[in-house]
Amino acid sequence: MRFSKQIQIGNIKIGANAPVSIQSMCNTKTENIDETLKQINALCLAGCELVRLAIPNQKAVDALKIILRDSPLPIIADIHFDWQLALGAISAGVHAIRLNPANLNNKEKIIEIVSALKERKIPLRIGVNKGSQNKKDLVSTALEQIRIFEDLGYNLLKISIKTNNVKETISAYREIAKLCDYPLHLGITEAGLEQDSIIKSAMGIGILLNEGIGNTIRVSMTDDPVKEVIVAKKILQYLNLRQGVELISCPSCGRTHIKNFTEKVKLINQRINDLNIKTNLKIAIMGCEVNGPGEAKEADIGIAFCKEGQGILIKKGEIIAKFQEEELIETLIKEIISIT
Repeated sequence: MRFSKQIQIGNIKIGANAPVSIQSMCNTKTENIDETLKQINALCLAGCELVRLAIPNQKAVDALKIILRDSPLPIIADIHFDWQLALGAISAGVHAIRLNPANLNNKEKIIEIVSALKERKIPLRIGVNKGSQNKKDLVSTALEQIRIFEDLGYNLLKISIKTNNVKETISAYREIAKLCDYPLHLGITEAGLEQDSIIKSAMGIGILLNEGIGNTIRVSMTDDPVKEVIVAKKILQYLNLRQGVELISCPSCGRTHIKNFTEKVKLINQRINDLNIKTNLKIAIMGCEVNGPGEAKEADIGIAFCKEGQGILIKKGEIIAKFQEEELIETLIKEIISIT
């Protein structure tokens, strides 16, 4: 387990012994205050803990004060080319800044930004992405940028080094983890549409977290950012870093007795999600008597469709009762409610 310094963004502690936190980014125009707040609230309900907003212009800065007042989540302002926008976001009261110093080559501008950050004790994420820097070595670029801020007496830093290549990203984070003790933000940048994003993120983020590397994560996805949060929660859950419901179900085969088994599993999954269970619970849904008690024995509770029109309720691998198929799903949901 890698130990890092601790910073705080809003009410969220990051680094040291704090739990890994989930971050996402709104895809709304920040100046569209209503739409941005609507998305922030949806992200919050999904389990997001930090949200980043693009600040590309003065209109976005002007919107920040209202968004900050009404947002349930700490806000990170994403700044690239205009140093004055960084100062405006800091003045508005943003909880943190994401900055790529490679896009701000004037040291005097960096000094002014650091002075404002120090005054308000606002953390900054140095974000090094392969597409936004000219050097081949991402780690050396990050270390150079870290030194810029350290030389100015500022160390409320969080670091990210991301590419869209899983192996390259893993290698970069492994190296930077040995060379500094700042909190690290993990992600595979520009990971693509839902399927590719899930696979790339689970591999890249999952491998690093399993090695004790990483303090905040974002699943980058070309889709509704709420989906990013759902995947991030599952990555943390399956690494035992977060509590939650785990649904195990068989892939179905020629032994499956029930018609539309996949649709039944999807329906049950949605019903379980609607319960918003916060504790660890393993639920099994099996399509035949072979996978029934046997494959489901490690589940807290489950059902198996054993033959045409019938099924069984299972607890901890033991058959509790038999039911007609049409009763089975409602019986399962009631049992889940009774034990949570």
